[in-house]
Amino acid sequence: MRNSRNEIVKYGVSFGTALAIAISWSANESVLWAILHGFLSWFYVIWHVITQ
Repeated sequence: MRNSRNEIVKYGVSFGTALAIAISWSANESVLWAILHGFLSWFYVIWHVITQ
């Protein structure tokens, strides 16, 4: 049970990072912003949804 929880968290973080990078790239077309937003991950995704 514990191992599957770790996998869910790992894939959730990976998906959040990829989603943040995709949103950032489509909004800014800047690699540096995409990297920064990739580090922020879900925080950037939620902020983008709230402000758009």
